[in-house]
Amino acid sequence: MRVEQADGPDRLLDLLLTSSGRGRITRHLPLPRADALGGPYSSLLSYRIGGSHRILAAFPRRTRQAPAHGDPASLAEALAAGPLVFDLCAETTDRSWRTFAVLTTRTPLPVRQEQSLDFDIYTHSARGFTPGSALAAIRRAAYRGSRAGRQGRSRDD
Repeated sequence: MRVEQADGPDRLLDLLLTSSGRGRITRHLPLPRADALGGPYSSLLSYRIGGSHRILAAFPRRTRQAPAHGDPASLAEALAAGPLVFDLCAETTDRSWRTFAVLTTRTPLPVRQEQSLDFDIYTHSARGFTPGSALAAIRRAAYRGSRAGRQGRSRDD
């Protein structure tokens, strides 16, 4: 997800989450699922928030019985039936979840399927809300490589 003007004018905040479990171990593991609303989404690694390290997660609120598959057409169909709502949570010191915001998604982004948006949690972060240092060097290199690949350049350009 992207938050515009998160840390002032023209300041973006990107938060990347992937399907995961909710338990103490599985919140750190990507878990594939057939139903996009069938479980939580986690940051997998911690964010530094106000001096503490916390895993972030989005828990879908089940508002419909039919599954919403993860492909763009199925998600557009699910959104046409009504908004998709998620509780955004942060891990607490006792490893439970605390809700800090609600995300309501009403329309898909107007991006063609063959296009890719330039999400980068290191370039687009906010003061007091930054990705933790675990694997940071590897992740930064992966984002640089991804940007270069989308722009048709080699990694060494």
